Amino acid sequence: MSDSDLIKLYSGQILELAADIPHLGRLDAPQASVKKRSPLCGSTVTVDLTTEDGRITDYAQDVKACALGQAAASIVGRNIIGRTRAEVEVARNQLKAMLKSEGPVPDAPFDGLEVLLPARDFKNRHASIMLTLDAAAEAFAEAEKAACA
Repeated sequence: MSDSDLIKLYSGQILELAADIPHLGRLDAPQASVKKRSPLCGSTVTVDLTTEDGRITDYAQDVKACALGQAAASIVGRNIIGRTRAEVEVARNQLKAMLKSEGPVPDAPFDGLEVLLPARDFKNRHASIMLTLDAAAEAFAEAEKAACA
């Protein structure tokens, strides 16, 4: 990776997002909690959430990731409350397609993930970027199972 590639990858916007992650921390009584880890780089994200009537009502995240993973968590955190499981899963799938198979930017309200387009060329960064939406989708599924039990 050349210096110019690194500069392009770690843009000012990505660094600003990484420095301002909403909903940091943990919930006192989540319906579900999921921790995801990227084996390649060691980044981790833990997501806690509660749902009601099929929508996320409360959300917290503990993010220990590179700037790219932090930027993704920042964008997700700004937009996830009020979302349905389907919306979270679609965003996750669209982000994966954007990174891995030159798919389009995720739909609104997760279209801010467009800032991570330069990471397409750096496959070793994809897992860290995916952590938050992977954990949120899994936590949502667990919360729904718990509600049905």
